[in-house]
Amino acid sequence: MPSNSTKILLLTTLVSGVLVAVSSNSWFGAWMGLEVNLMSFIPLMSNTKNMYNTEASLKYFIVQVLASATLLFMVVMKTLAEDLFTLTFMETSYTPMIICTPLMLKSGAAPFHWWFPGVMEGLSWENCGLLMTIQKAAPLMLMSYLIEINVFTSSIILTSTIMGAIGGLNQTSMRKIMTYSSINHTGWMLAALIMGDNLWLTYFMIYSTLVLTVLSTIKLSSVSFINQTLLTNKEAMLTKFMMFTSLLSLGGLPPFLGFLPKWIVIQEMVMNKMTPMATIMVITSLITLYYYLKISYSSFMILSEEPKWNTQSHKTKTVKKISAMIMSSISLTGMLMCSIMAGLI
Repeated sequence: MPSNSTKILLLTTLVSGVLVAVSSNSWFGAWMGLEVNLMSFIPLMSNTKNMYNTEASLKYFIVQVLASATLLFMVVMKTLAEDLFTLTFMETSYTPMIICTPLMLKSGAAPFHWWFPGVMEGLSWENCGLLMTIQKAAPLMLMSYLIEINVFTSSIILTSTIMGAIGGLNQTSMRKIMTYSSINHTGWMLAALIMGDNLWLTYFMIYSTLVLTVLSTIKLSSVSFINQTLLTNKEAMLTKFMMFTSLLSLGGLPPFLGFLPKWIVIQEMVMNKMTPMATIMVITSLITLYYYLKISYSSFMILSEEPKWNTQSHKTKTVKKISAMIMSSISLTGMLMCSIMAGLI
């Protein structure tokens, strides 16, 4: 694990890699930004004391190199036929499809998600947060230049939402549940990309806030599996409540903040005569909400079982607890505040 100063340097180069990829005016510059981002994230993942970390970083490296090499190959090959180094609209119909494929592999959209659960299982919660938020930003932004409504895009969106919903049903690991939830949200973000950049940015910002909220509350209670949530002692009831309400918000349960971006996407899709796809996406979202409720329902019951004593210490830093409380309150009351502001305007 790198030291704090090294970690700050790597995080800086990681964010700068995303900015280079996003702000580039050519595909070669975008590829270069993605490579800087990858080379900054690999050292953050690796830990010599943990075998799972090393395995996860190696898996991630191989997959991302495969995606980067494919992207560069596709770009160079198509440049021979048309001016593809610039980010202009392509002449042929299949060009956006072949360029989007490696970017979807990078972002973990189904059916290119096979590497995602295995990598997430071996990472710390901080790195899981980076992988589910910042690491998705650059590929999705690059896809926004190319993506359009066609059979290929529609099939990717539906596959992501369905795989994200069904894949999480049989899981007991919190990391894998968060992974399949992220795959489902990737499908929603791709649908938001079709509707417009502003809608996607809104969805991505709210999704990132909710993911960081959930991860900060999970880290406070040191939970890795579903059954450990029931073993939280009575002194940590506030942490327990924050974790479950944040999970329900991430699942898109009204009236929490997580429902707001999904509501806007559904409304836009209905206006664009995409009601059948929106219906399937809502059904899959309900399935993801089911496995979040499966985690939290027993603890919300009045007669739920709780241990009178627990050997696990819950002495956490006050700063971490306060930050988790602030983020949790945003996820709880965010939609209410937006509705009040909209009413005033």
